[in-house]
Amino acid sequence: MAEGGGALQELMVITGFSGAGKSTAMNVFEDADYFCVDNLPPAMIESLIELFLHEGSKVERAAVVSDVRGGAYFDELAAVLDDLDRRGLRHRVLFLDAEDQTLMNRYKETRRRHPMDHGLGVAAGIAAERQALDGLKARADVVIDTTALSAAMLRGKIVEAFLSQHAATKLAVTFTSFGFKHGPPRDADLLFDVRFLPNPHYESDLRPLTGLDPRVVAFIDRDGKLAELYTLLEPLLDYLLGQYVAEGKSYLVVAIGCTGGRHRSIYIAAQLATHLRRFEQLAVTLEQRDLVHA
Repeated sequence: MAEGGGALQELMVITGFSGAGKSTAMNVFEDADYFCVDNLPPAMIESLIELFLHEGSKVERAAVVSDVRGGAYFDELAAVLDDLDRRGLRHRVLFLDAEDQTLMNRYKETRRRHPMDHGLGVAAGIAAERQALDGLKARADVVIDTTALSAAMLRGKIVEAFLSQHAATKLAVTFTSFGFKHGPPRDADLLFDVRFLPNPHYESDLRPLTGLDPRVVAFIDRDGKLAELYTLLEPLLDYLLGQYVAEGKSYLVVAIGCTGGRHRSIYIAAQLATHLRRFEQLAVTLEQRDLVHA
Protein backbone atom coordinates (compact mmCIF):
# COMPACT_ATOMS: atom_id res chain seq x y z
CA MET A 1 0.00 0.00 0.00
CA ALA A 2 1.55 3.24 -1.13
CA GLU A 3 2.30 6.18 1.09
CA GLY A 4 0.29 9.32 0.39
CA GLY A 5 -0.97 12.61 1.66
CA GLY A 6 -4.70 11.96 1.36
CA ALA A 7 -7.25 12.83 3.98
CA LEU A 8 -8.35 9.27 4.88
CA GLN A 9 -8.59 8.95 8.65
CA GLU A 10 -10.82 5.95 9.17
CA LEU A 11 -11.91 2.82 7.32
CA MET A 12 -14.88 0.66 8.31
CA VAL A 13 -14.89 -2.94 7.07
CA ILE A 14 -18.37 -4.50 7.19
CA THR A 15 -18.56 -8.26 6.83
CA GLY A 16 -20.43 -11.27 8.12
CA PHE A 17 -23.14 -13.65 7.02
CA SER A 18 -25.26 -13.30 3.91
CA GLY A 19 -28.67 -12.15 5.08
CA ALA A 20 -27.42 -10.76 8.40
CA GLY A 21 -27.95 -7.09 7.51
CA LYS A 22 -24.80 -5.81 5.82
CA SER A 23 -26.75 -3.60 3.39
CA THR A 24 -28.57 -1.99 6.30
CA ALA A 25 -25.23 -1.40 8.03
CA MET A 26 -23.75 0.22 4.95
CA ASN A 27 -26.75 2.57 4.72
CA VAL A 28 -26.09 3.71 8.29
CA PHE A 29 -22.53 4.74 7.47
CA GLU A 30 -23.66 6.34 4.22
CA ASP A 31 -26.14 8.47 6.19
CA ALA A 32 -23.20 9.51 8.40
CA ASP A 33 -21.35 10.80 5.31
CA TYR A 34 -18.95 7.89 4.91
CA PHE A 35 -17.81 7.06 1.38
CA CYS A 36 -19.37 3.58 0.94
CA VAL A 37 -18.64 0.73 -1.47
CA ASP A 38 -20.51 -2.59 -1.49
CA ASN A 39 -19.27 -6.09 -2.38
CA LEU A 40 -15.59 -5.22 -2.65
CA PRO A 41 -12.97 -8.01 -2.93
CA PRO A 42 -9.91 -7.56 -0.66
CA ALA A 43 -7.52 -6.78 -3.51
CA MET A 44 -9.77 -3.91 -4.51
CA ILE A 45 -9.98 -2.68 -0.90
CA GLU A 46 -6.24 -2.15 -0.98
CA SER A 47 -6.44 -0.35 -4.33
CA LEU A 48 -9.25 1.85 -3.07
CA ILE A 49 -7.28 2.85 0.02
CA GLU A 50 -4.33 3.78 -2.16
CA LEU A 51 -6.60 6.17 -4.05
CA PHE A 52 -7.87 7.66 -0.79
CA LEU A 53 -4.31 8.17 0.46
CA HIS A 54 -3.28 9.85 -2.76
CA GLU A 55 -2.50 13.55 -2.59
CA GLY A 56 -5.69 15.53 -3.21
CA SER A 57 -8.17 12.93 -1.99
CA LYS A 58 -10.93 14.45 0.12
CA VAL A 59 -12.32 11.18 1.51
CA GLU A 60 -11.85 11.22 5.29
CA ARG A 61 -14.07 8.29 6.28
CA ALA A 62 -14.88 5.26 4.18
CA ALA A 63 -16.85 2.04 4.67
CA VAL A 64 -16.63 -1.11 2.55
CA VAL A 65 -18.69 -4.29 2.56
CA SER A 66 -16.66 -7.42 1.83
CA ASP A 67 -18.24 -10.87 1.97
CA VAL A 68 -18.54 -14.26 0.28
CA ARG A 69 -20.34 -12.85 -2.75
CA GLY A 70 -16.87 -12.23 -4.15
CA GLY A 71 -15.75 -15.85 -3.63
CA ALA A 72 -13.49 -17.61 -1.14
CA TYR A 73 -11.03 -14.86 -0.31
CA PHE A 74 -11.07 -14.39 3.44
CA ASP A 75 -7.37 -15.22 3.79
CA GLU A 76 -6.81 -12.24 1.50
CA LEU A 77 -9.05 -10.04 3.65
CA ALA A 78 -7.11 -11.05 6.76
CA ALA A 79 -3.91 -10.07 4.94
CA VAL A 80 -5.39 -6.65 4.12
CA LEU A 81 -6.30 -6.12 7.79
CA ASP A 82 -2.76 -7.12 8.79
CA ASP A 83 -1.37 -4.54 6.37
CA LEU A 84 -3.67 -1.85 7.79
CA ASP A 85 -2.39 -2.69 11.27
CA ARG A 86 1.21 -2.45 10.07
CA ARG A 87 0.64 0.93 8.46
CA GLY A 88 -1.21 2.34 11.47
CA LEU A 89 -4.28 3.34 9.44
CA ARG A 90 -7.29 3.56 11.73
CA HIS A 91 -9.77 0.84 10.79
CA ARG A 92 -12.50 -1.13 12.47
CA VAL A 93 -14.29 -4.35 11.56
CA LEU A 94 -18.03 -4.86 12.05
CA PHE A 95 -19.15 -8.49 11.84
CA LEU A 96 -22.85 -9.29 11.49
CA ASP A 97 -24.05 -12.70 12.64
CA ALA A 98 -27.43 -14.42 13.02
CA GLU A 99 -28.79 -17.85 13.93
CA ASP A 100 -28.96 -20.38 11.10
CA GLN A 101 -32.77 -20.61 11.18
CA THR A 102 -33.10 -16.82 11.01
CA LEU A 103 -30.79 -16.68 7.99
CA MET A 104 -32.78 -19.46 6.32
CA ASN A 105 -36.05 -17.66 6.96
CA ARG A 106 -34.71 -14.44 5.49
CA TYR A 107 -33.60 -16.22 2.34
CA LYS A 108 -36.98 -17.90 2.01
CA GLU A 109 -38.71 -14.52 2.29
CA THR A 110 -36.52 -12.89 -0.36
CA ARG A 111 -36.26 -16.03 -2.54
CA ARG A 112 -32.66 -15.17 -3.30
CA ARG A 113 -29.99 -17.80 -3.86
CA HIS A 114 -27.37 -18.13 -1.14
CA PRO A 115 -23.90 -17.29 -2.58
CA MET A 116 -22.44 -20.55 -1.17
CA ASP A 117 -25.40 -22.75 -2.08
CA HIS A 118 -23.59 -24.63 -4.92
CA GLY A 119 -26.78 -26.57 -5.62
CA LEU A 120 -26.99 -28.15 -2.15
CA GLY A 121 -29.55 -25.75 -0.66
CA VAL A 122 -29.59 -22.77 1.67
CA ALA A 123 -28.77 -24.77 4.83
CA ALA A 124 -25.62 -26.18 3.24
CA GLY A 125 -24.63 -22.71 2.05
CA ILE A 126 -25.01 -21.25 5.53
CA ALA A 127 -22.96 -24.08 7.05
CA ALA A 128 -20.17 -23.55 4.51
CA GLU A 129 -20.21 -19.82 5.11
CA ARG A 130 -20.05 -20.27 8.88
CA GLN A 131 -16.94 -22.38 8.52
CA ALA A 132 -15.33 -19.87 6.17
CA LEU A 133 -16.05 -16.89 8.43
CA ASP A 134 -14.99 -18.38 11.75
CA GLY A 135 -11.51 -16.85 11.79
CA LEU A 136 -12.66 -13.47 10.54
CA LYS A 137 -15.31 -13.18 13.24
CA ALA A 138 -12.57 -13.49 15.87
CA ARG A 139 -10.83 -10.43 14.39
CA ALA A 140 -13.88 -8.17 14.49
CA ASP A 141 -13.97 -5.10 16.73
CA VAL A 142 -17.74 -5.44 17.14
CA VAL A 143 -19.95 -8.48 16.54
CA ILE A 144 -23.71 -7.89 16.33
CA ASP A 145 -26.17 -10.78 16.34
CA THR A 146 -29.14 -9.62 14.26
CA THR A 147 -31.35 -12.64 14.97
CA ALA A 148 -33.97 -10.72 16.95
CA LEU A 149 -33.29 -7.25 15.51
CA SER A 150 -35.41 -5.26 13.13
CA ALA A 151 -33.63 -3.04 10.61
CA ALA A 152 -34.25 -0.01 12.83
CA MET A 153 -32.86 -1.76 15.92
CA LEU A 154 -29.75 -2.76 13.98
CA ARG A 155 -29.25 0.82 12.81
CA GLY A 156 -29.46 1.99 16.40
CA LYS A 157 -26.88 -0.52 17.62
CA ILE A 158 -24.45 0.49 14.87
CA VAL A 159 -24.85 4.18 15.66
CA GLU A 160 -24.25 3.54 19.36
CA ALA A 161 -21.20 1.33 18.68
CA PHE A 162 -19.46 3.39 16.01
CA LEU A 163 -20.97 6.79 15.38
CA SER A 164 -22.04 8.36 18.67
CA GLN A 165 -18.68 10.13 18.95
CA HIS A 166 -19.28 12.09 15.75
CA ALA A 167 -21.06 15.33 16.57
CA ALA A 168 -22.57 15.46 13.10
CA THR A 169 -24.22 12.04 13.37
CA LYS A 170 -27.81 12.28 12.21
CA LEU A 171 -30.84 11.01 14.10
CA ALA A 172 -31.93 7.89 12.19
CA VAL A 173 -35.72 8.04 11.87
CA THR A 174 -37.60 5.06 10.46
CA PHE A 175 -41.23 5.40 9.46
CA THR A 176 -42.94 2.02 9.26
CA SER A 177 -46.50 1.31 8.23
CA PHE A 178 -48.22 -1.76 9.65
CA GLY A 179 -51.55 -3.51 10.05
CA PHE A 180 -52.94 -4.06 13.52
CA LYS A 181 -54.21 -7.47 12.46
CA HIS A 182 -50.57 -8.51 12.06
CA GLY A 183 -49.53 -7.00 15.39
CA PRO A 184 -47.75 -3.70 16.15
CA PRO A 185 -43.96 -3.38 15.65
CA ARG A 186 -41.99 -4.41 18.72
CA ASP A 187 -39.46 -1.62 18.34
CA ALA A 188 -41.82 1.35 17.84
CA ASP A 189 -40.94 4.47 19.85
CA LEU A 190 -43.96 6.43 18.63
CA LEU A 191 -47.13 4.75 17.36
CA PHE A 192 -50.07 6.43 15.66
CA ASP A 193 -53.38 4.66 14.99
CA VAL A 194 -55.06 6.00 11.81
CA ARG A 195 -58.01 3.58 11.73
CA PHE A 196 -60.39 6.50 12.25
CA LEU A 197 -59.93 7.47 8.59
CA PRO A 198 -62.25 6.04 5.88
CA ASN A 199 -61.23 2.47 5.04
CA PRO A 200 -60.78 1.72 1.30
CA HIS A 201 -60.87 -2.01 2.05
CA TYR A 202 -64.67 -1.95 1.94
CA GLU A 203 -64.72 -0.50 -1.57
CA SER A 204 -64.38 -3.38 -4.06
CA ASP A 205 -62.65 -1.26 -6.72
CA LEU A 206 -60.14 0.15 -4.21
CA ARG A 207 -59.38 -2.99 -2.21
CA PRO A 208 -56.70 -4.39 -4.59
CA LEU A 209 -54.91 -1.04 -4.71
CA THR A 210 -52.42 0.39 -2.19
CA GLY A 211 -52.17 3.65 -0.33
CA LEU A 212 -49.88 5.00 -3.04
CA ASP A 213 -52.70 5.08 -5.60
CA PRO A 214 -54.30 8.55 -6.05
CA ARG A 215 -57.78 7.00 -6.03
CA VAL A 216 -57.14 5.51 -2.60
CA VAL A 217 -55.78 8.81 -1.31
CA ALA A 218 -58.82 10.70 -2.59
CA PHE A 219 -61.11 8.23 -0.80
CA ILE A 220 -59.20 8.53 2.49
CA ASP A 221 -59.38 12.31 2.31
CA ARG A 222 -63.02 12.52 1.18
CA ASP A 223 -64.19 14.18 4.40
CA GLY A 224 -61.10 16.33 5.02
CA LYS A 225 -59.86 14.35 8.03
CA LEU A 226 -56.58 13.42 6.35
CA ALA A 227 -55.62 17.04 5.75
CA GLU A 228 -56.68 17.85 9.31
CA LEU A 229 -54.47 15.04 10.61
CA TYR A 230 -51.43 16.50 8.86
CA THR A 231 -52.01 19.96 10.35
CA LEU A 232 -51.82 18.41 13.82
CA LEU A 233 -49.31 15.58 13.37
CA GLU A 234 -46.58 17.29 11.34
CA PRO A 235 -45.98 20.10 13.90
CA LEU A 236 -45.98 17.52 16.69
CA LEU A 237 -43.32 15.43 14.93
CA ASP A 238 -41.28 18.55 14.12
CA TYR A 239 -41.27 19.45 17.82
CA LEU A 240 -40.58 15.94 19.15
CA LEU A 241 -37.77 15.17 16.73
CA GLY A 242 -36.13 18.51 17.45
CA GLN A 243 -36.12 17.57 21.13
CA TYR A 244 -34.71 14.11 20.40
CA VAL A 245 -31.91 15.60 18.29
CA ALA A 246 -31.06 18.04 21.10
CA GLU A 247 -31.04 15.15 23.59
CA GLY A 248 -28.60 13.21 21.40
CA LYS A 249 -30.91 10.30 20.64
CA SER A 250 -29.45 8.08 17.90
CA TYR A 251 -32.49 6.40 16.36
CA LEU A 252 -36.27 6.54 16.44
CA VAL A 253 -39.01 4.32 15.00
CA VAL A 254 -42.35 5.97 14.15
CA ALA A 255 -45.08 3.41 13.42
CA ILE A 256 -48.29 4.26 11.55
CA GLY A 257 -50.98 1.63 11.83
CA CYS A 258 -54.27 0.86 10.13
CA THR A 259 -56.27 -2.38 10.02
CA GLY A 260 -54.43 -4.32 7.31
CA GLY A 261 -51.37 -2.19 6.56
CA ARG A 262 -52.21 -1.77 2.88
CA HIS A 263 -54.00 1.54 2.40
CA ARG A 264 -54.16 4.29 5.03
CA SER A 265 -50.92 3.63 6.91
CA ILE A 266 -48.98 3.13 3.66
CA TYR A 267 -49.79 6.60 2.37
CA ILE A 268 -49.46 8.47 5.66
CA ALA A 269 -46.08 6.89 6.54
CA ALA A 270 -44.76 7.83 3.08
CA GLN A 271 -46.02 11.41 3.36
CA LEU A 272 -44.58 11.93 6.84
CA ALA A 273 -41.22 10.52 5.73
CA THR A 274 -41.18 12.95 2.80
CA HIS A 275 -42.08 15.82 5.13
CA LEU A 276 -39.16 15.12 7.49
CA ARG A 277 -36.52 14.50 4.82
CA ARG A 278 -36.20 18.28 4.50
CA PHE A 279 -34.37 18.39 7.85
CA GLU A 280 -30.62 17.87 7.36
CA GLN A 281 -30.09 16.58 10.90
CA LEU A 282 -32.35 13.58 10.23
CA ALA A 283 -31.64 10.41 8.24
CA VAL A 284 -35.13 9.24 7.27
CA THR A 285 -36.01 5.80 5.94
CA LEU A 286 -39.36 4.23 5.09
CA GLU A 287 -40.53 0.64 5.60
CA GLN A 288 -43.92 -0.68 4.48
CA ARG A 289 -43.95 -3.68 6.79
CA ASP A 290 -47.21 -5.46 6.02
CA LEU A 291 -47.73 -4.60 2.37
CA VAL A 292 -46.61 -8.12 1.43
CA HIS A 293 -49.22 -9.65 3.74
CA ALA A 294 -52.16 -7.52 2.67
